[in-house]
Amino acid sequence: MKKDLFFGKLVTVFMITSQELRQKFLNFFSAKGGSASGGKRGHTIVPSSSLVPENDPSVLLTTAGMQQFKPYFTGAADPLKDNHLSLGHPLGNKNVVSIQKSFRTSDIDEVGDDTHLTFFEMLGNFSFGGYGKKEAIEYAHEFITKILGLKIDYVSVFGGEPFDSAQGKSVGVPPDLESEEIWKQVDDELEIKKAGRTDNFWGPTGDQGPCGPTTEIYVDGVEVWNIVFNEYYQQPDKTLTKLDNMGVDTGMGLERLAAVVQKVPAIYETDLFAPIIDELPANLENEDKRIVADHLRAICFLVSDGVRPSNKEVGYILRRLMRRVMIYDKVDFKKILPVIVNQYRDFYDGLNADLVRATFEDEQNKFNKALADGLKTFDKRTSQGDKLEDGLAFDLFSSYGLPVEVIVASARKRNIDVDEKELFKKFNERLAKHQKLSKTASAGMFKGGLVDHEPQTIKHHTAHHLLLAALRQVLGNHVLQRGSNVSSERLRIDFSHPEKVTA
Repeated sequence: MKKDLFFGKLVTVFMITSQELRQKFLNFFSAKGGSASGGKRGHTIVPSSSLVPENDPSVLLTTAGMQQFKPYFTGAADPLKDNHLSLGHPLGNKNVVSIQKSFRTSDIDEVGDDTHLTFFEMLGNFSFGGYGKKEAIEYAHEFITKILGLKIDYVSVFGGEPFDSAQGKSVGVPPDLESEEIWKQVDDELEIKKAGRTDNFWGPTGDQGPCGPTTEIYVDGVEVWNIVFNEYYQQPDKTLTKLDNMGVDTGMGLERLAAVVQKVPAIYETDLFAPIIDELPANLENEDKRIVADHLRAICFLVSDGVRPSNKEVGYILRRLMRRVMIYDKVDFKKILPVIVNQYRDFYDGLNADLVRATFEDEQNKFNKALADGLKTFDKRTSQGDKLEDGLAFDLFSSYGLPVEVIVASARKRNIDVDEKELFKKFNERLAKHQKLSKTASAGMFKGGLVDHEPQTIKHHTAHHLLLAALRQVLGNHVLQRGSNVSSERLRIDFSHPEKVTA
């Protein structure tokens, strides 16, 4: 990285751009074949799948490159014969390479530091019986040291489950001695560290699926590449069964790799973010700039992949991202959103600038009204010096769609005490319970609209309609049903209203 003058303006010039990293990775593996194919046939390049997984109810969003290949790892599909879900034809190869759009909700609250993201790109090479640990490790070493010219600090391998002295052996998954020996053969001077389940065993995505021991590569103190050997299948009860054939599943985050290659201390200083951050107001705090840049990038990809803001599941994730950035009223969203789309459209041609803009503007109009109404309710139910309770926060979320971050920010502006850690914990507990009830209710429905046709259930269903009509008559026509649970044992109705209901 260096600084150059361009038309009188100091700009950052990166020695290797992120687009060049993408292309180097694809070119390298498309020229490499596995031992099962005689080393003559390279990896097939497979386009990224959608951020919304197809036929995978175990997760809301695509979190890793291997998700679109799950059936090949489990043996449920043959890469040479069976059609791939999105491609509509067989992969035609046991060895594939991809750059996958990915999203992890677990990092939302950490965004703003040097390393955490919501949306990211995952570089990965995969093999479904085409090659094993030897080739996977050799390929990774060659790409890092020869293609990119980087020096590896150290690697880690799976050290096995705890040793049981009574049985005289490791309990559960044994140590990965094979990977350790391969690394010694590749570079006998390389430091090899060992770790257990927490650090060197990956998967599955969701509550069940392929998983296995990993070996990881560290450069400049950063874990840049995670190589997974899918030898097991985890059942919902966490038990492991051995797969018939081991698969190779690797993942290398483009953003982390770019930071290492471009020699910058944070992913937000790479060329993946610099053009976005350059468009933000100079007086924004650095952490706020990073949050806005990350969330806007994620919004563009989520909307283009068909997600729309709502108060449920993946729609809520998008709404939370949108409304979290909308509080930065000095940001020119109309200007920045096209910048992001144009930056990525050459590689991801499904990005749609008009759709992103229209969806964002529609949600912004809804948010402005919801925020005004919600803050009126907030002011009626709180006084200066009060403590923000999780019940109020959840009511503002469920009635007006206000993300908890916006509620916390509003509380602080009004000198309302906030125990943020406790609030988030209790809020998330309420949200999980609410979603579970909603899912239970909807799962029991069939074409008649009821869980069953017991007389008491029918009475409760009739009462449900009468109650909703009465609420609208007493409180006003603005009342909307937000959910219900009708059975022979209970009647529950969720509804929206801007004020606390009193007797």
